[in-house]
Amino acid sequence: MKVSGFTFLRNGQKLGYPLVASIRSVLPIVDEFVVALGASEDDTEKLVREIGDPKIRIIPTQWNERIQSDYSVKGFVYGQQKSIALFNCTGDWAFYLEADELVHEDELPKIRAAMERHLDDPRVEALAFDYLHFYGNANTYAWSPRWYRTEARILRNTIPAWGPEGMFFVVLETHKRGRYPRAAHTGATIYHYGWVKSMSQRTAKRDQNVKFWGAPRQFVDSADIDPEVLKPFTGTHPKMIRDWLPPAEGLFQANPNHKLTSRERKHRLMLRLEKWLGLQFRKKHYKLVA
Repeated sequence: MKVSGFTFLRNGQKLGYPLVASIRSVLPIVDEFVVALGASEDDTEKLVREIGDPKIRIIPTQWNERIQSDYSVKGFVYGQQKSIALFNCTGDWAFYLEADELVHEDELPKIRAAMERHLDDPRVEALAFDYLHFYGNANTYAWSPRWYRTEARILRNTIPAWGPEGMFFVVLETHKRGRYPRAAHTGATIYHYGWVKSMSQRTAKRDQNVKFWGAPRQFVDSADIDPEVLKPFTGTHPKMIRDWLPPAEGLFQANPNHKLTSRERKHRLMLRLEKWLGLQFRKKHYKLVA
């Protein structure tokens, strides 16, 4: 079994991505790691090359700055870059990891075992993970229907698929029709650190998203968030990220004067229904089959 890892990057250092930690976290279980690297204004390429692992293969790319951000397919440029990296993978499985996401070293054997277990099962086109979205500091994660709590990140690399935008994959049944992949769950977790950044880094990322996504992200000020979605993290972080994380004490404190948005009020109700009914409201970009 051969496994490819892949991601796309541009200005990762400037935007505050723990890109070196992210790549290093998955290297032990992949045979190659493909980076679609856009022309950057910082030391992103230097940082990737300094990892010094022969498994890493850089594909230089040019981002299309003229794609309209208000077009119906938002995030299309991100999808282009992700797909360029995917199309250069040569493994049986292709493991997509964004530059602010890590896997925990304790779960690497579990992830590898899931790929081996499902390798010869054609029903399984992808493998899914649970998610932890750290928010504000290393001791806090956000948990509500607003935060995707599971996602397919490993794709069988022998099927016609592409990424229409940054987050998910589509399997093409015909030239005009696609669907979400059929997936099994790895039993493992992706650790997401995209919301543990300085204000300047978050602002820079928001400005890029406006250009390529079409709308600014919510919660420009980290403290402007519903405090009920903030949960204490009591586990351990992947060892590769520990030196990158700023020191922190206690739970991240939301602004006590924050006025809940209509969306936040809706999610509060959904969380209560989840607790009362034992359900979980979440959007999945895959169909669970095993």
